[in-house]
Amino acid sequence: MPLGFGETMSMIRTLREAKGMTQAQLAELAATSQPQIRRLEAGERQLSKEWAQRLAPHLGVAASHLMFGEDVVAPSPVGAITAPPIGRDAEQQIETPEIQVASGIPLQSNGGEMYASMDTSPANARLGATLPDPSVKIPVYGQAVGGIDGEFVMNGDRLEDVFAPPILSSVAEAYAVYVAGESMEPRYFDGEIVFVNPVKRVRRGDFVVAQIQAEEHGPRLAYVKRFVRWNAQVLVLSQYNPEKELHFAASQVVSVHLVVMGGVV
Repeated sequence: MPLGFGETMSMIRTLREAKGMTQAQLAELAATSQPQIRRLEAGERQLSKEWAQRLAPHLGVAASHLMFGEDVVAPSPVGAITAPPIGRDAEQQIETPEIQVASGIPLQSNGGEMYASMDTSPANARLGATLPDPSVKIPVYGQAVGGIDGEFVMNGDRLEDVFAPPILSSVAEAYAVYVAGESMEPRYFDGEIVFVNPVKRVRRGDFVVAQIQAEEHGPRLAYVKRFVRWNAQVLVLSQYNPEKELHFAASQVVSVHLVVMGGVV
């Protein structure tokens, strides 16, 4: 099973220090930020498979070693599963009857005379349509340092392109932004990417990217916040850290777009 937060923290920090690296150096190698490495080592963020794959090459271990503390043994092929040896004789095996499954591939059971034939039963599920194109890329906007409330200039300059999640692969105007600052922690962290659907309706309680232009010829500032309300007079957003509401005159609002999901960087 995966290592716990404390074990993961100790593992990453121990391997990093053994390599003589600082958190900032490891972050640069893994193409992320130092605060992200700090959170992983402190157990504030769970080590996902994607994170393990990004960090492991620079720590000199396999990704499975970071997640499980040891190399993972590949499972036996379907149809060749047998019970483990018992007693003192390692060659002694438990022989069990086979179960016929819907695909026609025999599996071994661990009990007595059990047989199942599902060939004549109606299917309880069907394969859906072709999955969305996984190669679609969308632009990422943002900047490394945000303002007091995590706002950043959103002037149309794209920082990079990333693969779109399936939910956005067919949305032509989809985009993503980097979260700046800590105003939305623990929901979104500094340096995290959030993905945006600009055509889906926003409802109270949704997380959004709101673009605000306070002056006619001034910059457009983007805020990653939680939507409270928007009427003819005012747009109200809320944040977590510190907890407060932000009020903007309706005339200053350029757009309010729905955040559909977030992801690590």
